[in-house]
Amino acid sequence: MEITFRDFMTVLHGMGFGALFMLAFSGALAELYRMSTPGVPVAATAREHKLLVAYLSAMVILAWATVLSGAYIVYPWYRAAPPNGLFHLSDYPRQLLTASPKTSGWHSIGMEWKEHVAWLAPIAMTMVAYVFAKYGPTLTRQRQIRSAVLAFTVVAFAATAVAGAFGAFLNKYAPVRGGVEIHLMRGE
Repeated sequence: MEITFRDFMTVLHGMGFGALFMLAFSGALAELYRMSTPGVPVAATAREHKLLVAYLSAMVILAWATVLSGAYIVYPWYRAAPPNGLFHLSDYPRQLLTASPKTSGWHSIGMEWKEHVAWLAPIAMTMVAYVFAKYGPTLTRQRQIRSAVLAFTVVAFAATAVAGAFGAFLNKYAPVRGGVEIHLMRGE
């Protein structure tokens, strides 16, 4: 059983950082929504507030790790140009997609959207974590700011969902492959 270094980095980017970030939204959205509903019976204690700040901060780290690893590690491999005269394009995902009218949309729509919309998630989550940390328990008394925090969390979730879905489909049609082989397990 083996995997190439580029496969590993793609998995780390998408399934490691990206999927964990996506899973973390369930807890963040539930708690932020609970706090933003009218008539919250009890404001968050100082300990609960610190835990949620730590949770949101971990989400920010995962969001930036996902976007930066995608933009500066995986994406350059995706857009690498093949040498002149090469007809076997499996090691050059962008050229592989754009070579056929049946798959060119995956690059022109899918990758273009993925490249740009993905940056919304860490920016929005950084704002959410900062505002939540700054206002603390007083956030329960400021409806408009609470609503903005919840809205930015939803925007970050939507951006992550779009980028993740396009990333999964793009990796299906034109995976980023190559590099040193990493042997995970030897066969019998």
